[in-house]
Amino acid sequence: INPDKPALDVFKEIQSEHPSPESLIPDVAKNLEQIRKFVSAHKLVTIPSDVRAQVRETPQYRRATSFASMDTPGPFENRATEAFFYVTPTEAEWSDKQKHEWLTSFNYYTSDIVSIHEAYPGHYVQFLRLNASPASKVEKIFGSYAFIEGWAHYCEKMMVDEGYGSAAGSTPSEEEVKKAAKYRLAQADESLLRLCRLCVSIKMHTQNMTIDEAKKFFQDNCYYEEKPARAEAMRGTFDPGYLNYTLGKLEILKLRYDYEAQQGKEFSLLKFHNELLNHGMPPIRLLRELMLKDKSKWNDVL
Repeated sequence: INPDKPALDVFKEIQSEHPSPESLIPDVAKNLEQIRKFVSAHKLVTIPSDVRAQVRETPQYRRATSFASMDTPGPFENRATEAFFYVTPTEAEWSDKQKHEWLTSFNYYTSDIVSIHEAYPGHYVQFLRLNASPASKVEKIFGSYAFIEGWAHYCEKMMVDEGYGSAAGSTPSEEEVKKAAKYRLAQADESLLRLCRLCVSIKMHTQNMTIDEAKKFFQDNCYYEEKPARAEAMRGTFDPGYLNYTLGKLEILKLRYDYEAQQGKEFSLLKFHNELLNHGMPPIRLLRELMLKDKSKWNDVL
């Protein structure tokens, strides 16, 4: 992107490329259909419904605890089909500095990574496949945190690995190469964020880390600005399970490598992802029993 500057300085420049408070929702929504088409065109997972997720502002009562989220109908809902991809806006009473800090986390590259996580092929597609799957009622009710968030977080890396954000032609321009690299850097920072959550969760609940120390940890280690870093620290006080994003992603990657070795030439991402999402939302250790024939590999979760 810029070989003459340190990586952190380059990332800070990417963070500054963000929507205005007024354009946040339409800017997040504008690439959602493009992302969905990429999933289908590259045969990454079968999307069993044409109903689109709708981007909306996070309801006021959820804003203190949510940066972005997916709200889908319940597993036994047979009338409502709407699903809402909630994005938390700035508040009118915030200073201009606080608004800028919040919006850095919705820079144009990170916001697409968030859309991948929340909608296609992340949470929303997982919900659609769950509803369309032969999973039992019990399997549709009870879910593993590591599976649900691990799948969505895994999708971020998988989509960039498969070429999302890269030029389609064989001879990309310099600008197209830089654009692809910006997506990769944004995705890497989202991984750093989840690693910070893992560390903060353990430190906060077992080693007396304070909220201010947690905020600084996010600032120092995933380079968040103060406003979003504090929101991440506050979440750790009531959601110690947010360490599961990284844990689940690593478990799914291990299952994918072992499944690919088992299937050989018959392996495809489409087949793997469809099979993965057909069994409800179980702990990934149980999926190893369902998907791997070699019993000696069942306990090798990571």
